[in-house]
Amino acid sequence: MTARQPKPPSYIAAHIRRVLLNGGSAPHSEDVQHFFKHEVTSRGWYTAELRKVARRFRRTIVAEYGQPYLLQVADELFTGEVLEEKNFAVMLLEGMTGSFGPDEFKLFESWIDRITSWADHDALVHYLLGPMIAADDRYLSRPPLWARKKGQWHQRAAAVSLIHSTRKHKNFAQIQAMTELLRNSQDDMVQKGLGWLLREAAKANREETVAYLMQVRDRLPRFVLRTACETLPEPQRLRVLDRAKSGGSGLPQSKKKK
Repeated sequence: MTARQPKPPSYIAAHIRRVLLNGGSAPHSEDVQHFFKHEVTSRGWYTAELRKVARRFRRTIVAEYGQPYLLQVADELFTGEVLEEKNFAVMLLEGMTGSFGPDEFKLFESWIDRITSWADHDALVHYLLGPMIAADDRYLSRPPLWARKKGQWHQRAAAVSLIHSTRKHKNFAQIQAMTELLRNSQDDMVQKGLGWLLREAAKANREETVAYLMQVRDRLPRFVLRTACETLPEPQRLRVLDRAKSGGSGLPQSKKKK
């Protein structure tokens, strides 16, 4: 008797897509749109419920076919423009990064080219790439390369991918270097990512980060600096922002409104 051949990963991915389509909420899909400047395609799932379904699928897929097959299913799902499909792909794999290596990192890095919104960007970078970078110094060479690319998602990834590092009190030198690489960006997604990184650094390593912000405050965009200071005690926040009071939006002088 011959062993039953597994269904191709594309078959399982197509089944998951049908589940997401049939199980979503049209009213919530409309609500999701309010979080984005551009139109997104959403099935209207709440995050907690989506994660529950993803975990059930993960248990079944791994038990039946193993982890490599699960990665192939996720790779099939992280395509197109449907928000929940990409987030589902990440949810299938989140929490498993300790068992991944350079091949998986290279796969996840290739997904950056498929990003269409800040939501699938942050899912990928914050839950897959970031934890791998924080756990293994071999990957620290990649974010600077992303920062030097022209695309907004690679540059945002360069910043957001270091958030797990700062939460673990690691790689502060790399965070400083990343700030220097990205501080002149005028892209709002990049500025928000850099501000987020520095805010997390200030929460995890307050004194070290405040000292650094005092050095660079006159060279950072106002928005980035204010975001970085959001969780600081008021005396420290006001001290960092003092010289920046006369600063503008961070736009070059020629681009400021007259």
